[in-house]
Amino acid sequence: MSRPVTIGIVTVSDRASRGEYEDLGGPAIREWLDRALTGEWNAEARVVPDEQAGIEAVLRELCDDSGCCLVVTTGGTGPARRDVTPEATEAVCDKILDGFGELMRSVSLKYVPTAILSRQIAGIRGTSLIVNLPGKPSAIADCLDAVFPAIPYCIDLIDGPYLTTDENVIKAFRPKHAVKPA
Repeated sequence: MSRPVTIGIVTVSDRASRGEYEDLGGPAIREWLDRALTGEWNAEARVVPDEQAGIEAVLRELCDDSGCCLVVTTGGTGPARRDVTPEATEAVCDKILDGFGELMRSVSLKYVPTAILSRQIAGIRGTSLIVNLPGKPSAIADCLDAVFPAIPYCIDLIDGPYLTTDENVIKAFRPKHAVKPA
């Protein structure tokens, strides 16, 4: 029997966490995933302030307690003093996957020269993949379009559930030897 697919979506924003600003990033991630994923999944959404200890706590909760195979964050990846999402992510991860951040910055540089200021990263915590995205909804889509082809296979490799995608939206890449579990 396969496990249910649970994906964490974390918006990191002081103003959104206080209700002063509408969270646009979290819903943009959910809409993208709704279009891309073909299997059933449920979201565990959180909105937290730009506080490293709080971000770390919610990442641990989503990975360890809620069983999220994937946790996608938005916001807190810039150079401002309160932008600490990458630090929180690194603190809770067992392994950092540098290629995710490198590719996201490369793709974003096609649209804005300030993409070099972005510090998003990705890493593994147990059987969960955590990916930091920028806060702007259009940048979220650009970055997910770039990195998501590798995400289902990465989740396979860390013993997570088998994610399937709508190939008209995004085509997941798996090596030919990677076989879907029975």
